[in-house]
Amino acid sequence: MIEQTPDGSLTVFSEKYQQHYHSSHGAQTQANVVYLQGSRTHLHPAPKVLEVGFGVAMNFLTTLQDAVSRGVPLHYLAFEFDPVPAEMLREYTQAHPMSGHAVWQKVLELWGQSFQFVLENITVEVRVEDVTRAEFPEDWATGFYLDGFSIAVNPEVWTPEFCKKVASSMQVGAHLATYSAAGAVRRALQDAGLIVSKHKGLTGKREFATAEKPPS
Repeated sequence: MIEQTPDGSLTVFSEKYQQHYHSSHGAQTQANVVYLQGSRTHLHPAPKVLEVGFGVAMNFLTTLQDAVSRGVPLHYLAFEFDPVPAEMLREYTQAHPMSGHAVWQKVLELWGQSFQFVLENITVEVRVEDVTRAEFPEDWATGFYLDGFSIAVNPEVWTPEFCKKVASSMQVGAHLATYSAAGAVRRALQDAGLIVSKHKGLTGKREFATAEKPPS
């Protein structure tokens, strides 16, 4: 089910998890403030982003828009266990400023399976697999988007074990961003060796968290 949010962008309600893919108070705002800026990807000269939970692509499109506007190369690796139907993804993103971009059109063309392509200076990888069993590249990501469903319905991506796997995929100095500032999530990230911070959230959402990987 596609719904409009207060900032004019759309979100999708997951029947499987009974939750929205993004904040129902502003999906595009969340993608920009929490993920793009929270991970400091908007400041990096050549970002390598690893996302858990590609969902309906708002984080990806926001990141793509930033990279294109700055003229910087982008490598985006996303894991998605349960891809939404291609027609829903196309409908959901049709009003986004990047909906007509060649990179996004290529994503739509290949959607529904694992794929990788390079177009100009943009590299996109989407892996359709169980992220808890997937292999992450070591010391690779400059920015990590941890965007699974809530710990109540999707607990496997918030465990201490999984957070250690996340931390190992990040470069020293890389930043992780997540909409969740739950105590259990922050402790799991801290136990993985990351320096965790809480931030004032969006309208209707009290806080979100970021985490930096320090030198070992």
